[in-house]
Amino acid sequence: MSWAQRLKRVFKLDLASCEGCGAQVRVIACIDDPAVIGKILAHVERPVPSSVSTVPLPPARGPPGQGLLELS
Repeated sequence: MSWAQRLKRVFKLDLASCEGCGAQVRVIACIDDPAVIGKILAHVERPVPSSVSTVPLPPARGPPGQGLLELS
């Protein structure tokens, strides 16, 4: 399942069709770096939402149960 399909399933956001005309769209890029998002929004003269931060995210964790010591 693609991330676009997950967003539709969980948040009812249909990213596969245009809100204006209903035509099918395709995702050509996914930008998730907050610094880059801020630069793009500044360039198009849009305010940067308070949820976009330039603070780096912590490293990703492994699946639950990985790296834990088992007590016997």
